[in-house]
Amino acid sequence: MLPEDYKPYPDDGMGYGDYPMLPNKSQEERDPWYTWDYPVSRRNWGEVMHWDFDKFIRVRVDTSPTPAPFNTMCKVLVIFLGTMFALFYIGQQYPSYSPVAPKQYPFNNLYLEYGGDPEQAPPEQKNYSFK
Repeated sequence: MLPEDYKPYPDDGMGYGDYPMLPNKSQEERDPWYTWDYPVSRRNWGEVMHWDFDKFIRVRVDTSPTPAPFNTMCKVLVIFLGTMFALFYIGQQYPSYSPVAPKQYPFNNLYLEYGGDPEQAPPEQKNYSFK
């Protein structure tokens, strides 16, 4: 660290001492193609660590800029949720059901298994029609 870059934390009672105040940049913002001494943390040997180093590791806070502004992301979210709500409302008002025929079972629609009389012939049941 160069002496002109050194700026200590203010003495606000938190006990940082004269530790240098580094910018709040996450490891995700650092160049992934650079040959780091320790590529997992994107750090070099002897490099000064941020006071809150554990907060800015790659699996935690990402301070890199977002691809879209926050208000645009909020508008897209509201439009998406509004569209989903409208479609669910329309689906509740005008339900659509697939046409389903009654379930067909073997052995005369399980006549004996449902307690039918074995001495009588089961009633004839048609599961189809030609119209």
